Amino acid sequence: MRLNRIHLRPPFLSTVDLMLNLTEVIEHTLLKPDCTPDEIRRLCKEAVKYGFWGVCVPPYYVRDAKRFLEKDLLQVRVCTVIGFPMGYSATVAKSEEIKRAFDDGADEIDAVLNIAAVKSKQWNHVERDVDAIATATRLRNGISKLILECALLTDEEIRQVVEIARRTGIHFLKTSTGFLGYPATEAMVQQLKQLANGELKIKAAGGIRTRAQAEALLRAGADRLGTSASVEIVKG
Repeated sequence: MRLNRIHLRPPFLSTVDLMLNLTEVIEHTLLKPDCTPDEIRRLCKEAVKYGFWGVCVPPYYVRDAKRFLEKDLLQVRVCTVIGFPMGYSATVAKSEEIKRAFDDGADEIDAVLNIAAVKSKQWNHVERDVDAIATATRLRNGISKLILECALLTDEEIRQVVEIARRTGIHFLKTSTGFLGYPATEAMVQQLKQLANGELKIKAAGGIRTRAQAEALLRAGADRLGTSASVEIVKG
């Protein structure tokens, strides 16, 4: 299955590899609050045309995206977001969102960390919340990504969150939601990569608008990119 490719990409790519693999690590994203079915359909068509890894859409449109992609022979994956964009919804609400997302046909979920709990130093709550995300995803044989919003966290907070993600079985760490104006940086990716110690993959997201940015983030160690500028990036 194409899903297995998340384990096969080497952590650092040469320039030639970047040119060949860029489309295959992009999640073509549309999460605007006012997006329409026609825009989701266009997103899916572009993902098929350019060979993107997947599309990332609001939970409301997961079923539509799956339907638009049902004849896709390239197996474009459907990803959606959980507890988005603030992350401080109740754990049980996040678990139900995840169950519904997979029932609707999602392959992967990006769940937002409860940053308010982190800042309150309620680490038991943070771990229960992340564990619930990982468990609900694992029960549906899906892929889980934890969105950290790195720019809001201290180095020590990031370290503790990564340790929790490693213990609970999260698959990816994601740099940010992209909704709060904090772009993904090479430093964020490098920090997460080092802390993950090869046990988790890294998704860079937020403010990725150019091919140069995308390639720099991949060189820094990102395994996946989330961007709404996917077409512009691959066309250079």
